Parts: sequence; structure tokens; C-alpha cells
Amino acid sequence: MAACVQQAAAPAAAGAGAAARPTRKRTRVAMGSTDDYEEETSCLGAGAFGSVRKARHRGTGRTVAIKRLAAADGSQVALLREASLLEASGRDNPYVVGFHGLARSPATMDLCLVMECVGPSLCDLLLERRCGGMPPLPEATVRAVMWQLLTGAKKMHDAHVIHRDIKPDNVLVSDDRTTVKICDFGLAKYMAEPPPYGTAGSLWYMAPEVLLGKPDYDALVDTWSLGCVMAELIDGSPLFMDPNDAGQLDVIFSVLGVPDETTWPWFSSTEFATKLKPELNKKRRNLLREEFPKKKLSAQGFQVLSGLLTCNPDKRLTAAAALKHPWFAKMNNAAELHLPKKQEVPSSTLPKIKRIRVVCP
Repeated sequence: MAACVQQAAAPAAAGAGAAARPTRKRTRVAMGSTDDYEEETSCLGAGAFGSVRKARHRGTGRTVAIKRLAAADGSQVALLREASLLEASGRDNPYVVGFHGLARSPATMDLCLVMECVGPSLCDLLLERRCGGMPPLPEATVRAVMWQLLTGAKKMHDAHVIHRDIKPDNVLVSDDRTTVKICDFGLAKYMAEPPPYGTAGSLWYMAPEVLLGKPDYDALVDTWSLGCVMAELIDGSPLFMDPNDAGQLDVIFSVLGVPDETTWPWFSSTEFATKLKPELNKKRRNLLREEFPKKKLSAQGFQVLSGLLTCNPDKRLTAAAALKHPWFAKMNNAAELHLPKKQEVPSSTLPKIKRIRVVCP
């Protein structure tokens, strides 16, 4: 049995001078039964979205992760949508969590996603290192993680999907610590969908154009988020962390400086810039190199970081362009990634960090 969902296809031919927009086509996804799986009682993850549990397929013995959305109107449609986006993004993409299909409960007829079971999140590993007083990750490790994430993002963008919520929580690390995989496509969007686009993502990793309400943002919002992840890999803590959850743009501009007519012409026309222009004129300097001096990050590594963390999306590095940078010249395969093994840290010592997830309307 199969479910019919939609996915992005190759761009349709456009008329002379017209921009091509990807079209979407229907595809069939494998459908099974939840009775085929024996689920564990403990959750791999839980939140307002629902829950993810580890399970074992009774016939093959394969370990999987099963995601259920919280019961709400439209939740089954949302799950079918996520299945379509995950299937499109993960095809021939080793750096996106694998999608095995859908399963339906015979008792309730509710659907769930069946996915590859990977390992802990990158967020968990960074918290453990920080709480354990461990030194920052070496630059070679940061480079290997970023090569995998950018490769995964490039393949995802080639499939015409924008993730919109890339952050350490949504990056899983394999048990052998050699592979990272992007997960949770609950806020993802097809590029074929016409704007306006709503605000979506997690505040500390949200691109400036999204925060400013730009209605026609694109896949560059993901590369901004990857820049935030890279900074966190280097320092162990989020770079743009507003403790009051109210001035995220102020936090960004205090590090990167305020855009002007030469760096981002569109910015000066925004309501944010118009209201705060006198104050913004005082914050012109870019202090990113002061945050990441040469002892933390080489010149080539900094070029990648600053290229990803560029406020103007028209000047920001794409995933494809970032991968061509000399910093990645010696990255040929995943074998160069060896993240340290998990160290046991008492849960009472882990700091409680509030990561705000904004859901589009």
C-alpha cells in the first residue's frame, strides 16, 4: 500500500526573461502498519510538535525512529507534507536523515513517519562538552562537520527544498561519530511554493531577512543558519543569543554591524531601520573577527564563516559556493570526521537553554 504525496521536480521551462520556478509532481511513498513495529517507551525527542520514539521492525529487526505529530486539526496533512519534503531531500543524500516511509495505526488510522534512527543531537554533544569543561572542537573537526552539513544542504536545495529550521538540535550525530545528518523537516518548504512566506525557524538561528519580515526569502536562510551552527561548533555556545527574546536583530547587528546602502540597500527601507536609524548609525563596525580571532579560526575558515554570516542574502554564500572554498580543498569524504565520544554528564548539571521555535502561519 502507498500514500500519494507531492515533491519538487526540475524547474519548468520559463519564457524569455522569466525566472523559472520549480514545479511539483506526485510520488508514491511506502505505507505500512504500526503493528509491524515494537516501540520503546522512552522518547528520543518530544515537544509541542509531538514525539519521536525508537522502535524495532518485527520482521527485519531494523531499528528505526517513529515520529508522531501532536493531535490537532490538520496534523495528518502536515505529516504527509513532511514525509514528501523529507523524501525529496534525503534521496541520494547521506547527510539528511533517511526516510523509510509511513505507517498507519489500525486502531486510530493515524499516520506516523518512519525514519532512520541515528544518534544524539549535535546540541546534546555541545552541551556535554561545555558542561564537562572540555576544550573547543579542533578546527579540523569543525571543517569536517561543516563539509557534511553544507553538502547535505546543497543536495537538499538541489531538490528545491528549504529547511528553515537548521540548528544543532536538528542535526543528528551517528553513534560512531563519523556522520552528521539534518533532521526535522516540520517547517520545511518547497521552493515551488509562491511567496509570501511566513516567519519560521528558531530565533537564534533565524536569518535577518526573516526577522525583518521579507516575504520572498529563499534557500539562503539555511546557509545563514549553518553559519550560526559553525560559530557554535567553534565556541560551544550560540553566537546570537538574546537572553530577553526581544532584540534578536540588535544582537546580530552588535556583532556584524548595521547594514547600510552599500552593504544591503533593501534594509534601509524596512520599518525596523526607519524607526531606529539614529541608534543604528552608532553600530557600523563588524566585530566578527574579534569574536573569532586567528587563535580560534584560520583565515580561510573565517572567510567561510563570514561568508555565511552576511546580512545581505544577495551577498551570502550559497551551500554550493561555500563548498568550493579553499578551506574545504582537502575534504574528500566523511572519514575525516571523528567527533569525540559522548561523556556522561549528570543531567542536573546541564544548563537549561530556551531555544524559541517560531512557526509560520
